Amino acid sequence: MRIHEYATTVTWTGNLGAGTVDYRAYSRASTIDAPGKRSIQGSADPAFRGEPDGWNPEELLVASLSTCHMLWYLHLAAVAGVVVTAYADEAAGAMEEGPSGGRFQRVTLRPHVTISPGSDLEAARDVHREAHARCFIANSVNFPVDCEPTVVSSDGGR
Repeated sequence: MRIHEYATTVTWTGNLGAGTVDYRAYSRASTIDAPGKRSIQGSADPAFRGEPDGWNPEELLVASLSTCHMLWYLHLAAVAGVVVTAYADEAAGAMEEGPSGGRFQRVTLRPHVTISPGSDLEAARDVHREAHARCFIANSVNFPVDCEPTVVSSDGGR
């Protein structure tokens, strides 16, 4: 078994001059960094006084699940001889907020995959099940992650 380690630095950039003297006195802005990568501008969800143009942790979690599934799918499709020519996922997550915090209830992945003519549509659909089973991030969360894929051939076949 191999262990993979990941390091990030999250820096709060929202001190507006008075720090956290009051709940409304500071911005939720942050910068997310990792060695050798472009910075990501983070914040809270606007519902929690965040900046609308910053990535919030909830969006990043949904994006992580979606990206992990996509990367496994592309790998397994290549191994299975399915030629993917386009892939887009409109993933969505639902989080419930309660008195002691929030908790994701579920995330639904909705990948739309286009394959080349001659690739097997049924095999392309089957690859989603294996990609879902292997996704590191989906295997690490304690809520359901559903996958509702659409696979089409670039020649119009479904």
